Amino acid sequence: MNKIKVREQLKHPAALLPHASSRKDPVSGRAEGALHIAMFGHKRIPGREGGVEIVVEELSSRIVRMGHAVTCYNRVGHHVSGAGYDEKIGKDYQGVRLKRAFTLGRGGLAAVTSSASAALLTALGHYDVVHIHAEGPAFMCWLPKLCGKRVVVTVHGLDWARAKWGRFASWYIRSGEKSAVKYADEIIVLSRNVQNYFMQNYGRDTVYIPNGVTIPEKREPERISRQFGLEKDGYVLFLGRLVPEKGVHYLIQAWKKVKTDKKLVITGGSSDTADYMEKLRQMAGENVLFTGFQQGRVLEELYSSACIYVLPSDLEGMPLSLLEAMSYGNCCLVSDIPELTEVVEDQAAVFRKGDVKDLAAHLQILLDHPEQIEKYREGAAAYVEARYSWEEMTERTLQVYRSRTQG
Repeated sequence: MNKIKVREQLKHPAALLPHASSRKDPVSGRAEGALHIAMFGHKRIPGREGGVEIVVEELSSRIVRMGHAVTCYNRVGHHVSGAGYDEKIGKDYQGVRLKRAFTLGRGGLAAVTSSASAALLTALGHYDVVHIHAEGPAFMCWLPKLCGKRVVVTVHGLDWARAKWGRFASWYIRSGEKSAVKYADEIIVLSRNVQNYFMQNYGRDTVYIPNGVTIPEKREPERISRQFGLEKDGYVLFLGRLVPEKGVHYLIQAWKKVKTDKKLVITGGSSDTADYMEKLRQMAGENVLFTGFQQGRVLEELYSSACIYVLPSDLEGMPLSLLEAMSYGNCCLVSDIPELTEVVEDQAAVFRKGDVKDLAAHLQILLDHPEQIEKYREGAAAYVEARYSWEEMTERTLQVYRSRTQG
């Protein structure tokens, strides 16, 4: 059995950290053996500003319900889609303690300053484990490690390759990746492709733990009907951040070649990509609808009533939006990058990355053959429920917190 397999299954028997029991410590009130975990690298929880935020919220709240203590360091500032989406965030969320990390929002320094602040606070705090999310924030993982903390880094994707970053940002994020390789006790990755990347480029073992999903209740198209004029099966949906690597420009170009009376609905906000978003609006025709950032009931209705969900990405980590779309029983059409094909296997239609003609052809075939759409819909929810349970992924993450690092 190779090293990756050993670490993936976490079969080393000795535990570095204790397991929680039903007995409670009289001072802290926590179960004996319970861990105190700090997390940073996200923007804010609760919230859906991006996949990292959803992962942190799902993991931290479940870990607390399992008897452990979690403190999350939120970034200060406005919602990534604009101040109009700001929500009041208290000091506690579902038992997770929320603290504010010092953030300097000018000149694109929010991520750097909030991560540095959170790293210092976690290094000096009484934590058993510091769990850092994303490559950029991992630049500071040496600091809590220096202070004797067990450091775990989750690489949500190879962020340095994203088109929106300038030279300094790309260097900083790539340096964070190298810092994680050097200092982190464990690195969690969300895809086999990224796992292979770390082994091939650094000789570094990583632990594969994909994202999870919860099967939702489907919603009738009430609010989206009133607000956007959308009806059941009346539109093709893209949902995600409007950034170049998501490939939305391919989708709009392909849509112009498709013969249909359905609409193309593009849901999501920009992320330091206002120019790209404006370019998309200029490209779009009359049958393309931009809804902006959505959450809550409107988001649930958009997933529930889509005819097809499309994800035409050039680059991904492991998109929660794809898992969510499949959990609603959607027919999905995705690009053929490994991070997507290893998720969907044979449960979705696949086109060649960046190939507008191939994307248009797949869309046309599906729209002309409703039986094909139904075929993909039938097994989608059961498929992701069986493979991507948040409960299982949380248990596996706790095993990483406790496992002995192997040299």
